[in-house]
Amino acid sequence: MMDAPGPRGLDELPAVGAAIVTLGVFDGVHLGHRAALAATARAAADVGLASVAIIFEPHPLAVLQPDSGVPRLAPFDVNLDRLRAARLVDHVVPLRFDHALSQLPALVFLNELAPSIVVRGVAMAPDSSFGHARGGTPQAIAAAGRRVIVVPPLIVDAEPVSSTRIRIAVAAGEVLQAAALGAPTYLRGRVVHGDQRGRELGFPTANLAFDYRPAMPALGIYLGRVAVSSRGVGPDHPALVSVGVRPTFHDDGRVLVEVYLLDFDADLYDAELAVVLDDRLRAERRFASVEALVTQMRADETHARRLLRIG
Repeated sequence: MMDAPGPRGLDELPAVGAAIVTLGVFDGVHLGHRAALAATARAAADVGLASVAIIFEPHPLAVLQPDSGVPRLAPFDVNLDRLRAARLVDHVVPLRFDHALSQLPALVFLNELAPSIVVRGVAMAPDSSFGHARGGTPQAIAAAGRRVIVVPPLIVDAEPVSSTRIRIAVAAGEVLQAAALGAPTYLRGRVVHGDQRGRELGFPTANLAFDYRPAMPALGIYLGRVAVSSRGVGPDHPALVSVGVRPTFHDDGRVLVEVYLLDFDADLYDAELAVVLDDRLRAERRFASVEALVTQMRADETHARRLLRIG
């Protein structure tokens, strides 16, 4: 498995040789992605070639439509690690996507990958395309004499599995569905100073700031798992996670992510937390008093401990 450190330009690609390639952002590395990777590997093995997944970074929409603000199921490096850990293809190659790359017609792009990657075939979904003006359809690639491996979408519960479908599920708070489709709801942020409200109420929380735009789950209280590698915490330390606007105290509509680690009380400021949401316990709501809020927070913790079977 190729272990490239980060996105590279076309003139910096590792030497792979003749290969069957598949292309994409692979956000979340969900079941649909894994099925496509496995199909790529099978097609390559059948003809004795290397199998390659080329992962674009940044997201092409972030380059082509800078104001689009594409939410991500996971940061680039997490997606890259998941691709490598899956071990479904021989090589994972991160490719830097920029304006110049976006202007390359599909066949020119494939040629530009050589001599590092000599593309003998492309594995792609029947309705997918790549290259300038999205001219690289399966039909166009095949008409140009290139081998095309058409990979049908993976269907689960009568719908194709896609990053868009999973983002919609996450936005609805359906974190169990997202996990079932192969992309557990993931948030990674740095702990910043808040207003100390949680500590005053007896529930010290870590407030997260993000350096990417995460696919944000619906407002509510979640059961989650946390890792803080710099502090030796996790990777599965249990936590309650609040995604909300704190309507009992504020009305500015600003969404905050606050993490309350169970059975933990130490300084986490400036640490980076990786959070996986396993279940949604309830929706966020406004309380008539601080006392009522605290009573509900205690009930949430009791509920979480019961689910986790911890005292």
